[in-house]
Amino acid sequence: MSEIKVASDKLKDTLKQLLREGNVRRVIIRNASGRTLLDMPLTAGVAGAVLMPFWLAVAGIVALAKEFTIVIERDPDTAVVRSDSSVP
Repeated sequence: MSEIKVASDKLKDTLKQLLREGNVRRVIIRNASGRTLLDMPLTAGVAGAVLMPFWLAVAGIVALAKEFTIVIERDPDTAVVRSDSSVP
């Protein structure tokens, strides 16, 4: 598991980036004092309308604090593949 500290205005963008990586199995969002605000298991290939409750919950907790910690549990069998669009 890894942790990322993020400000409330960057929370949604950071989560979107993590979900695009495709190997995230679970996301836990905690406030600055360590209290868990959201604990969401994610399955491979989840997208679109299935994530609507997740994004609604994220939007609701943004107003609760200025800083969050995102705990990420990754699937160890899935490698992260990133493409660099600046290479011709």
